[in-house]
Parts: sequence; structure tokens; C-alpha cells
Amino acid sequence: MRLGVLSDIHANLPALEAALEALRDEGVDEALVLGDLVGYGPHPKQVIRRLLKEGLPAIAGAWDLRVAYPLPGTLPEGVGKATLEWTRSQLAEKELDYLRSLRLSHRKIYGERRLVAFHGTPGNPESHLDLLGPANQFVPLLERYSAAVLLLGGRHLPLSRRVGMGLVADPGSVGLSLSGEPGADAMILDTETLEVRFLKVPYDLGPLIFDLRAWGLPPVLEKVYRTGRFPKED
Repeated sequence: MRLGVLSDIHANLPALEAALEALRDEGVDEALVLGDLVGYGPHPKQVIRRLLKEGLPAIAGAWDLRVAYPLPGTLPEGVGKATLEWTRSQLAEKELDYLRSLRLSHRKIYGERRLVAFHGTPGNPESHLDLLGPANQFVPLLERYSAAVLLLGGRHLPLSRRVGMGLVADPGSVGLSLSGEPGADAMILDTETLEVRFLKVPYDLGPLIFDLRAWGLPPVLEKVYRTGRFPKED
């Protein structure tokens, strides 16, 4: 079976629409979203409504929880803090209830293989593992969940690696890719062979940039959308 995997949409509707169309063109059998539906971008309400319309299973990312709940602690000054309250103000109770309904994990068996998915790390969407780090940090996770596939969203960088007989992968970011190339990231997983293919899907930046400016959101985001990386500070 071919599973389409998306993550980190970050309220970017044109990118989400392009990624969904690409998965349809690829003929995937199912699709899954690994969280961070909102935050940063100008389309939080529209993205949630589109996902509800599509009926796609999704898990909660750190930004979904920050928007849905008044979590303790504060964000450092910067782009994230500048968009958090604005994002929350754009959502009605229906959309906030949807974010609150999201679970922290997704688990499903395909044939004889178990797939588990999280945003960040199990139980903590705020933290992230280095997918290029030592393999022994992933082996206990695969064993704990008796899983052949471990999907971890949140790093905004598409990457997959085999760990023993299992697979660990991050699909990258649909709406705020940091791969150094503009476009929406998407991943296709063959659940039988564990082969992975990454897509970089172009989309029209015009409507996104127009809405970004119209709402007065941080201009640095425009540079990220155009280049696929946050600019270095002088």
C-alpha cells in the first residue's frame, strides 16, 4: 500500500492544496498528517477546514497545542511569538475544538508491519531527535512500539533512514520547508517494501505572499517561502 505523509502545514493553504493534488496524482491509497497544522502562516482557519473536508487523520503538533491551549511558558521573541496570538484570534471555537481533539500519536498496522507516528518525540511534540544521529536512539523506540515504521514530524527537513529492519522518517514541511529549496514537501511510503520517495511540490507563492502582507505578519516569512530557509541574522 502507498501511504502519503504530510507534516508541518503551518497555515499555508496554497502549499497544502498543491501537496494534496500531488498525492492524488500519485494515486496514494491513504494519507496522514503529522501535525503543526497552524502557526506562522496566514491561513489557519482555511487549512483546518480543508483537512476536515478531506477527512484526513492528523495528530497534534507543538503549534496546534500552543494555539489550542494556554500552555505554561512563553515563546522567545521572534516570528513564532508574533504569530501565535494572531493565529488564535482567527479561529472560532469549532476550529479550536478540532485542534483540541487531535491525539499525540497515530498507530496502524499494514499487513504484518506496525506504523507509529508522532510530532517531535513520543509524548513531547516540542522536542526533536536528530534523524542523522546514532541509530541506537531509535532502536528502543521501534522496539517499545513493536514498530517497523517510526514517523517523526517537526524538523521541516525531509529525511529517511533504515534502522535495522525498521524505518525512521520525517516527511519535511508542507508549508514552511527548510530544505533550502522552495516548495511543499510530501512523502510517499510503500508500506510493504518500506521504500520512501520524497516530493518537492511547487505552488503559487502569489496568494500566500499577498495574504501574509495583508495581515501584517512578519516579513521574514516571505524570505523563507521563497528560499526554503530562514535568513541568517547579521
